[in-house]
Amino acid sequence: MNLPVKLRHVMVLTGEPSGDFHGARLIHQIRSIDPNIYFSGIGGPDLKSENVDLFYNIDQLSAMGLVEVLMQFSKIKEAFGVFRQKLKTHTPDLLILIDYPGFNLKAAKFAKEHYNLKILYYITPKVWAWKKSRIWQIKKYADHCALILPFEEKIFKKARIPSTYVGNPLVDEYPEHMSKLFGRSQNISTSKKTVVIGLLPGSRKAEINNILPVMLETAQILHQKVFDIKFIISQSASIDQSHMDPFLEKLPEPHIFKIQKGPVKNIFNQADLVIAASGTVTLEAALCCVPTILVYKVSPATYKIARFFVRLKYVGLANLIVNKEIMPEFLQNDATPQNISAKAVQMLDNLNHFQTLLHSVRIFLGEKGASMKTAKIAVNLLQNR
Repeated sequence: MNLPVKLRHVMVLTGEPSGDFHGARLIHQIRSIDPNIYFSGIGGPDLKSENVDLFYNIDQLSAMGLVEVLMQFSKIKEAFGVFRQKLKTHTPDLLILIDYPGFNLKAAKFAKEHYNLKILYYITPKVWAWKKSRIWQIKKYADHCALILPFEEKIFKKARIPSTYVGNPLVDEYPEHMSKLFGRSQNISTSKKTVVIGLLPGSRKAEINNILPVMLETAQILHQKVFDIKFIISQSASIDQSHMDPFLEKLPEPHIFKIQKGPVKNIFNQADLVIAASGTVTLEAALCCVPTILVYKVSPATYKIARFFVRLKYVGLANLIVNKEIMPEFLQNDATPQNISAKAVQMLDNLNHFQTLLHSVRIFLGEKGASMKTAKIAVNLLQNR
């Protein structure tokens, strides 16, 4: 399309549901500062809801793990080709990258070398976890980085990369009044009140394939151990019902399970405990002070590669932020129904203790307003291009 002269053009690149979610909130705040901006990009339903002109949909891109990404290589290559063509025909005034580093760092390199675009990176690559050399790519191609984890600030400052810790956007989505206060007695696992456990298997098909069967078997064990128990399974908007049905049809006691579509916060409001796939959702649970068991399970090949490159004390964001295991982690071969169910029973008898531990996460993350602070950085880059 031919844009009116008065409209400036911002291109936003996301690659998975969480980036789509945070990108939409950022765009909303940018428009509150300057409504005369046209947005295009790669995204999903959240960006679409903000009237972003999408030229590629993320439902073709979301994958977890090296092996899974390789299986989607043709789609990623196709998306990059569309991106290159859009740069040529509708060159933006600013390029905003959100997470998704494998794709976005390549996009940053191409955009800077061929069009010398201003580039803002929001939710930067996890250089503290693996592929630390990426920080030099970020330094070379990004004009500014908006950081969302407090410990990243020191890393980027040491590398002399223009950056700002803007706070974590989840603090806005989960204000303090949403933190759970149980007020329940101890030994909930043997009480006569219904226990509710949330099962959060992830937002990607590969995650669900690897993790949901383990969660469902865990639930069957817990059903035998806990007097009265129900399970709520989270179904992401990015997952079709047809992908969930084969797992659910095998359940011997389907009446104890309920599928919950939509925002995961609806499950936090009901659950005494959640068992969650590793990812952003575990940080959301921490901000709501919902005791959580973290499960990480990928293909054997991906795990072997990850173990070689990643040197972290913890996998969970909440644990990394406070530098303490406040969410029990079960990784790969340890992620068995027997291990997870045993820990769940132990936690159900001491929920208030785990809730108190989780409250510290909010203190470490600081004040709300990440989207607005990032929006101001974006508008400033536009004005000084």
